[in-house]
Amino acid sequence: MSIAVQPDARLEPGYYEPSRVPVEIARYGTDPHTLRVGAPGKVGLLDLAFELRPDGDGMRTDLVRHYQKTPLQIMKPIYYNPQRPDMAYLYLMTTGGGILHNDRQRMDLRFGPGTAAHVTTQAHTKAYRMESGYATAVCNIEVGEGAYVEYLPDPVIPFVDSRLYQRTGVAMQPGASLVTGETLYAGRLSRGERNVYAAYASDFEVTGPDGKPVATDRVRLVPAQGRLDALLGGRDVVASLYVVSDTVRSSRIADVLRDATADAVASDPSAVFGVSVLPYDRGAWLRLLSDDTVAVERATSAAAMAAHELLLGTTAPLIRKT
Repeated sequence: MSIAVQPDARLEPGYYEPSRVPVEIARYGTDPHTLRVGAPGKVGLLDLAFELRPDGDGMRTDLVRHYQKTPLQIMKPIYYNPQRPDMAYLYLMTTGGGILHNDRQRMDLRFGPGTAAHVTTQAHTKAYRMESGYATAVCNIEVGEGAYVEYLPDPVIPFVDSRLYQRTGVAMQPGASLVTGETLYAGRLSRGERNVYAAYASDFEVTGPDGKPVATDRVRLVPAQGRLDALLGGRDVVASLYVVSDTVRSSRIADVLRDATADAVASDPSAVFGVSVLPYDRGAWLRLLSDDTVAVERATSAAAMAAHELLLGTTAPLIRKT
């Protein structure tokens, strides 16, 4: 007797292809240079879920669902915050070393009620040169009631002629908090490569418990159009940090982000930044421009740690990457 094997819907284009791709990226089409969309190694998937589980005399955030498809994978969650031993720290990795033409990546991260987690990447994301097609990376995040999540990937480095679209969609429940952001370099700065990528686009979208939009941030950068100096003030690095929460007044979150950033960039003459509150008293966000990659990392880390301490009431640990 033969047993029918059901196809995995996650391997179908309707699952890993974004529902829409900005025209700045889509115009490059999908004609393959070497490997087509969907070829082996071209689709990376992560499907993770976290829940509170008993651990000794208390509770901790455990990984309860884990599906991965190369090149995306994870390290086992670790628990090294002595002030929050329940908080899971998770590192995302890629076996491919970077993003190539026609790559498609999708991550689904679900954090159940009351969970606490920090998710980051192992290293910078490199978007390699592309002679045809484009690449996409989609991240869907669900933050359950009373959960606290930090999703803080390392910076993106777009190589010459690369074209990349990133979308982060977040669904928040009452009492949930999320600290997240992104940083983009102008290119391989150590090689003098600045703004020679073809196109970069990103969308950040947050909805509340009722499904209504809370925040939307769209970035469209096309160096050949000649408007980057006006958009970025001639700076080499642009960073954004979003703190979404209904547990603390938005004005207080904004003050904390502003103070932490100002202290961190006090010695960086190229730095300019602004902080604004989100609608419906749901948090605040920071945008920072600079020519100094070290200063940007210091500032975004300081702002994220300040948000951690405000929202959790405990000292934020240094995040280990080695």
